[in-house]
Amino acid sequence: MENLSYPRDMLFLEGLNVTQQSSYPAFILFLIIYIFTMVSNISLIVLITMERSLHHPMYIIFCNLPLNDALGATVIIPRLLSDIFVASTERYINYIECAIQAFGAHMFGTSSHTILMIMAFDRYVAICKPLQYTMIMTNRMIVKLIVFAWGSAFLFVGVLLGLTFRLSRCRSEILHPFCDNASIFKLSCESTVINNIYGLTFTILLLGSSMGSLTFTYIRIAIVCKKNKNRVLSSKALQTCSTHLTVYIIMLVSGFIFIFLHRFPEWSNHRKLAAILFHVIPPWVNPIIYGLQTKEIRQKLFNKIFRNDQVRLLR
Repeated sequence: MENLSYPRDMLFLEGLNVTQQSSYPAFILFLIIYIFTMVSNISLIVLITMERSLHHPMYIIFCNLPLNDALGATVIIPRLLSDIFVASTERYINYIECAIQAFGAHMFGTSSHTILMIMAFDRYVAICKPLQYTMIMTNRMIVKLIVFAWGSAFLFVGVLLGLTFRLSRCRSEILHPFCDNASIFKLSCESTVINNIYGLTFTILLLGSSMGSLTFTYIRIAIVCKKNKNRVLSSKALQTCSTHLTVYIIMLVSGFIFIFLHRFPEWSNHRKLAAILFHVIPPWVNPIIYGLQTKEIRQKLFNKIFRNDQVRLLR
């Protein structure tokens, strides 16, 4: 469908394909998920910011994860919700808005890896070099790690989309639930060989570095825990690491399902759903995992809740 009657800066956006009967259940489901995602992730950020007892390197670095999850969900879900009740032939998006959405979507995916990498580094130092932890994990080092996580993601995604934005457009259909790099460079009739090469290299480097660093980290931690005769400390260390590893596996599986389905064009609808779930499941599940598994965060949350209840009863 090529409709040339609307301005060149307007693109047709496929959005979320649902039947008329399922539009209301889909809207309610995604709205509930989005509200829970925002409330839970922002609550974690506020809790860590307000509680001085949580002002440790581990929690300061972790704070970047709920921030990234909240931003990642906001980039995708509100637009999906607004388009559910719009006829599929009337879903248009401005090119600038599309570019911003694509940048946000790729920043979320890339930052998820880099943030989990610096979290793994913090756990490695804490468990494998406990006596040097305070000397290594200084405020300066924390700032460097956070700048690395966001800065490297910004740089790689900036180049990725910069190569795409240089291309001229001869099409106007985004055949995807939301804008991303692949759907935008498919609007061009020019050669996209450079885009494909950089995109593949970028993906290999990102996955290779994140999987490699986490594998190395957990092998080292497992060796230290096995040698350590203090079972209480080893158990606590493994519990902390299991939370981090669970979050990483959920994010990795969500991404791999989407990549795997790319190989089967006949499963395009499943691939599009997997792309949406990548921006829905990790931001929704991560605060639950960290809130329930991390003892300090769980205790602070319960204290806040019960303290507020007691204040209401006294009033």
